Amino acid sequence: MKSLKNQEFTLRIEQYTSEGMGVARLDGRAVFVRGAVRGELVRVKIIGDKKNVLYGLLLEVLEPSPHRIESACPVYGKCGGCDFLHMDYEEELAMKLRRVADALERIGGVDSQLLADMEILGARQTDRYRNKTIYAVGSSEGRAVTGFFRRRSHQVIPTNGCLIQQEEADAAAAVLRAWIDRYKIPVYDEETGEGLIRHLYVRTSRAGRSLVTVVAAGGGLPHAEELISAMRQALPQMTGLILNENRTRGNTVLAGEFRTLWGEETLEDELCGLTFRLSAQSFYQVNRDQAEVLYGRALELAGLGPEDLALDLYCGTGTISLCLAKKAGRVIGAEIVPEAVEDARKNAAENDISNAEFICADASQAAHELQTRGVRPRVIVVDPPRKGLAEDVIGSICGMEPERVVYVSCDPGTLARDVKRFAERGYALREACAVDMFPRTRHVETVCCLYHQKKDFISVPYEPKDADYMNQLK
Repeated sequence: MKSLKNQEFTLRIEQYTSEGMGVARLDGRAVFVRGAVRGELVRVKIIGDKKNVLYGLLLEVLEPSPHRIESACPVYGKCGGCDFLHMDYEEELAMKLRRVADALERIGGVDSQLLADMEILGARQTDRYRNKTIYAVGSSEGRAVTGFFRRRSHQVIPTNGCLIQQEEADAAAAVLRAWIDRYKIPVYDEETGEGLIRHLYVRTSRAGRSLVTVVAAGGGLPHAEELISAMRQALPQMTGLILNENRTRGNTVLAGEFRTLWGEETLEDELCGLTFRLSAQSFYQVNRDQAEVLYGRALELAGLGPEDLALDLYCGTGTISLCLAKKAGRVIGAEIVPEAVEDARKNAAENDISNAEFICADASQAAHELQTRGVRPRVIVVDPPRKGLAEDVIGSICGMEPERVVYVSCDPGTLARDVKRFAERGYALREACAVDMFPRTRHVETVCCLYHQKKDFISVPYEPKDADYMNQLK
């Protein structure tokens, strides 16, 4: 077949890919077009010709969709962060809901009738919603720049402000740039491994307080007092300034030692009526308001009572676990990151929650050990990373024979794969809901509930001695 690369065509956009690119058809082949909106007539140039798919560069919109809007971001299309600033929020939500439903039906084998009434819970605020910002640091024309990497590259696209980040993060970035330029601080070069300043990491609480972390390739900062003074002046509610000494090669953001240059080493935040103290390394949902929506729906699906035992795998700093503890008789949380487990225990104590305990172990190890000891949670909650659940984790979960499994997912594809695996073990999806945690990006969260189709749940009393193995798992 003759290559179509560099040829131009006029095409009608029919649907979207899982990443939100427009999809058209050309001689029976799919054409993926970034930045196109469903229903539009567009002129494209073929820039990629693969065996089963073509990639088109959008040259001109001949018939725009009523859902097309102008982006307010000057670097949209260059920066690799946002995906949907060219369409209104209504179309974005419709695309994300369809993405989740398609994955559950096509990969998970879920009946389309069950998915017909599935909803997506959109965000009330689609800008300035992120409470966690990681700016890459680079240089351009002899001056420091901060921004995000261009898609599929490590070229820093400079930005003086991002529409989905907190203003405190932008203010901290401006201070860092000025400090680097004034004192001639070398910026880190990934290719050579030379230079010092790598990233700026800012966490901001609901109350507007910030924990600022400077990621550097060496063990100290020249002119650190000047940086502290400038940051405190620009961010009067800053609670602490941290130095992360990351000497690893490559693009890992946080690694190595953390040292407090000024103030406190943690940031306190409020979520779901609970107080959480977060270190720089702690996992925490980046969209606080939508996290409350997500956790609220997860609690509804869990349906816990005061006599019930719940298990929370991948518990992080204990956010879901402590929410479950409000309803359950007892909650066990498992997490592999020691710092997060320590934060979870401190968060439980700070909120006067005594019916939650935390295990430092990976999900597979914790689930297997609990199953071996005969622990029988009524509900097991999982919130795994993007790769989903390993087969042995699913096996151990099902081996405990919970009444239901509440699955929180950040990837519809791996969720659907795991839903099918659970179905093979007798657990069927009964309800699912999409939650837009990351407006203007292609990412979408899903929370669903899986019930055992045949067995009735038999409660096994939980005894604190069942958790004696905690120290063995550390």
